[in-house]
Amino acid sequence: MTDRIEVRDLRVTGVHGVLPEERERAQPFSLDIVAWVDTEAAQQSDDLADTVDYGALAQTAADVVGGRSYRLLEALAGRLASALLIVDPRLEAVEVTVRKLRPPLALDVGSTGVRVRRAR
Repeated sequence: MTDRIEVRDLRVTGVHGVLPEERERAQPFSLDIVAWVDTEAAQQSDDLADTVDYGALAQTAADVVGGRSYRLLEALAGRLASALLIVDPRLEAVEVTVRKLRPPLALDVGSTGVRVRRAR
């Protein structure tokens, strides 16, 4: 499948990390979501009911990041992918990139991140 819906650079806050200071307060994350879905019906009808609502994808992702705390970005990204596949049964696969925008490193790093892909 080559049709995709994309949500890029969704900014959300959550409490995720291993270090004590990361577990005490929310920090910013950036998410990219790629959802593979057949968009042929939507192309023909121009009707939202015939495709996956990207607003629902974004809201689901924001709810996951703002919900339960995870120590590892790998665990958070995996949970995001699983939650996104539930949004709509027409989704064939999803890819999620999670970036920590203020990683606790002693080096000048713009972000750290994890990308996972899950398919039905």
